[in-house]
Amino acid sequence: MQNIKKLENHYTKAKKWLLGMHGNDGLLVKILIYGLLIGIGFVYLYPLIYMGVYSIKNLDDILNPLVNWIPTKFYLGNYTKANEVLNFFPVLMETLYVTVLPSLAQTALAAVVGYGLARFDFRGKNIIFVLVMATFIIPPQVTLIPRYIFFNELNLLGSLNAFMLPALTGQGINSAIFILIFYQFFRMMPKSLEEAAQIDGAGHLRIFFTIAIPMAVPAIIISFLFSFVWYWNETYLASIYFGNELTTLPLQLQKFVATYQKMFPAGMELSGNQINEGIKMAGTLLSILPLLVVYFITQRWFVEGVDRSGITGE
Repeated sequence: MQNIKKLENHYTKAKKWLLGMHGNDGLLVKILIYGLLIGIGFVYLYPLIYMGVYSIKNLDDILNPLVNWIPTKFYLGNYTKANEVLNFFPVLMETLYVTVLPSLAQTALAAVVGYGLARFDFRGKNIIFVLVMATFIIPPQVTLIPRYIFFNELNLLGSLNAFMLPALTGQGINSAIFILIFYQFFRMMPKSLEEAAQIDGAGHLRIFFTIAIPMAVPAIIISFLFSFVWYWNETYLASIYFGNELTTLPLQLQKFVATYQKMFPAGMELSGNQINEGIKMAGTLLSILPLLVVYFITQRWFVEGVDRSGITGE
């Protein structure tokens, strides 16, 4: 009997160690979870690691099949040429100009619309809500030509106004998502705060700016960062609306090879100026470097904003 009880105790301890107290916090579950996280993380990190490694390889290392992940020496010549082809810093300032301003306008407008839909009842509210959803459901390709003709008649093409006007009227890139984020956030606000402020004599504008906006900081962070990234990566509309008047780093990256070949003609290939994978990877990494910097600076507020704004649907 004592041997049986000892075996049962050992079995119970082994079960708790492997499966945990509740069957979901043991060693096996942790191994599975961490294995999945490592696998998913590797899928996302592999392209960045690949770009980083190849961007610091010289031509000899790229052509050498024995050199895989660790270059024989640290080579920055690829970044020098990529910086020259992209015209990095002037184009970076221009990119920030055409992304930050529309993102700020879009976030501010989404906050106002979301607050109005969440806190007020008025005639036609459901119609406005349906129209907001329609801007997200209808493919943008359907409205591209009419919008282009409209902007052309208003002489908005070739300037930032082609992005600013839709952002200020709730028609910017994926504006419906941001309106819904603010709508959901403001709906969760307790009405007792507004009622207390109204008793103290505060009007709707004062309540919005002194109570609603400070509480909606997580939603503001989420909306601005998403808007910033989407405007940054938008090359199709930017190429159509801006033409040759404005450019962005993603647009410069699209024509990277053609620009390089113009700057370093075929006759210069004998001098080692021919384009290679290392130069391409350096140009790609430079074009996404500002976004990586923004993410690493704001990741704490970004995660907190996702958790508190209800964007996960919890």
